[in-house]
Amino acid sequence: MKGKNKDMVFFRGDFVPSAEANISILSAVAQYGMNVFEGLRGYYNHDSLTMNVFQLPEHISRLLCSARMLKFKLDPAHTQAYIEQKVKELIKLNAHTEDIYIRVCLFLDNFWGWSSQDPVGLIINTFPKDRAFTDLKGLKCCVSSWRRINDSSFPPRIKAGPNYLNSRLSLLEAKQNGYDYPILLNDRSTVAEGPGACLFIVRNGSLITPPVYASVLESITRNAVIDVARSILKVPVMEREIDRTELYLADEIFFVGTAIEIMPVESVDGIQVKDFRPRPITREILKHYFKIVRSESEHFARWNTPIKMTQEA
Repeated sequence: MKGKNKDMVFFRGDFVPSAEANISILSAVAQYGMNVFEGLRGYYNHDSLTMNVFQLPEHISRLLCSARMLKFKLDPAHTQAYIEQKVKELIKLNAHTEDIYIRVCLFLDNFWGWSSQDPVGLIINTFPKDRAFTDLKGLKCCVSSWRRINDSSFPPRIKAGPNYLNSRLSLLEAKQNGYDYPILLNDRSTVAEGPGACLFIVRNGSLITPPVYASVLESITRNAVIDVARSILKVPVMEREIDRTELYLADEIFFVGTAIEIMPVESVDGIQVKDFRPRPITREILKHYFKIVRSESEHFARWNTPIKMTQEA
């Protein structure tokens, strides 16, 4: 890791070097992928020596909801307050002085198979992370031949590792066909989302995104973008179904998510997005989003959990 960072993780109730955080190859998480997880970002401010973790309570709340839906029987100690506190302690312990990614995972820590419910382990790790697709100004996308998972088979609102096999298939297909990123349709043949990000389009001055029942993750970043558009930009926002052909007619398209942050789309199935170069609404949302996450805005300060770091060397 960069600088003086320590490669520590929180594992089974203690802070240990990552090399010592070992799980048996016979465990339910190794054999069947029995886990739920959250990915968060921390944005470092060199002037205030503060790490701002974006929407920490919201992420941990969603983690616990995912665990509840998979009927994990958690250790009574694993409350929301406890997990949030361990995230903060680990960030300070690893002494990060750059932007980071934080992964929090609850996993079945036993040898009893995929239908077991306990014991459930907790692991938290942090590592430096820059923006995704730093070499691209926009993504060349395709509509995937794979359909997004749905609420009657494997609910997308459960953020679990196995959930991402669907995303993997679509992303590998897109890359093999020369695209940067896929767009998945749902079982009704309307737009769902990307393999790890929600999608917005702009048409006639309105911001449009698929509703949560369109086979999408109940995205925290999606909610933040909607709030920014409505409260700061005063842009009309519609949550409604989006037809595939609307992607070809959209004035602007962009993805949002913790990992991808805000990423414009340049083309879909080889068709250039109409206002890709100007993209006025995308640009304004991106500007305000990064001011907010870096605590450089008076808007939505409550979204950040500040962690005071030690003096830089």
